[in-house]
Amino acid sequence: MPLSFYICFAKPSLLRMTETILEILKYVLPSLIVFLTAFYLIKTFFNNELRKLEHRLRTETRKDTLPLRLQAYERLSLFMERISPANLILRVLQPGMTAQAFQQALIQTIRVEYEHNVSQQIYVSSAIWRSVSLVKDELIRNINLISAAVAPDAPAKDLSKKILEYYLESQEALPMQQVQDMIKQEVRRLF
Repeated sequence: MPLSFYICFAKPSLLRMTETILEILKYVLPSLIVFLTAFYLIKTFFNNELRKLEHRLRTETRKDTLPLRLQAYERLSLFMERISPANLILRVLQPGMTAQAFQQALIQTIRVEYEHNVSQQIYVSSAIWRSVSLVKDELIRNINLISAAVAPDAPAKDLSKKILEYYLESQEALPMQQVQDMIKQEVRRLF
């Protein structure tokens, strides 16, 4: 059979198939467009609702945690004040104490105060907490160094004078005051 015979019979079949495909596309394409549009709108709506919910939760959490954070800053500020050398010496010095007993009492007081405030680290920045820990460690180290220059059985007053002289001779601000300033700056950023 000649090729033209196949083309003649194939054409109507090909046309019918093309028409069928076009007929199917006529119904499927608009449905697909409607589906994609609806999907996009629903997805956008749910994303917006999720953002609103997250914002509301952050606001509520902030409202609940802000007083706790402020209390933590207050307690750490008080801790810095309580371990400043002058205040610490006034609180710990007892009549008749030896330099060695006084040294131990100072260090014990610093550690107890620190341990009392250790839970505050979850409410303040890492920089503040690191600074608080460094000040505590530096103060204990300085007390130990200064105590080495005083006889263990000397009166506690001798050691207290040496400690105060050490910090008074320092040209820099007390490390405790530096941390206090950091705390104030961080609290200002909260508002």
